[in-house]
Amino acid sequence: MMYDFGVGSAWMMLMPVVWLVLIGVVIWAVVWLARDRRDGGSRYETRADRETPLEILDRRYAMGEVDTEDYLRARDHLVSNK
Repeated sequence: MMYDFGVGSAWMMLMPVVWLVLIGVVIWAVVWLARDRRDGGSRYETRADRETPLEILDRRYAMGEVDTEDYLRARDHLVSNK
C-alpha cells in the first residue's frame, strides 16, 4: 500500500530549514544593531567621544581646509564664547 504524503509533508520537511533561517536572521539583526557602522565599536557614543568645536577647527586647519586668517578669527571667537 502506498501513501500519498502530498503538500503537507513537504512543509513538514521544510519547517526545520525555515526555523534555521529565521534564527539566523534574528542573530544577524542583533549583531548588526549592536555594532558601530564606522569602526565596529559600540554604536552609541558618549559625550566624551565627540570632538569639540575647537578640536574640529584644529583638525581642519591641520588638513589645510582653513587658512591662517580664518583659523585665528574662528579660534578667537570660540575661545571668547566659552
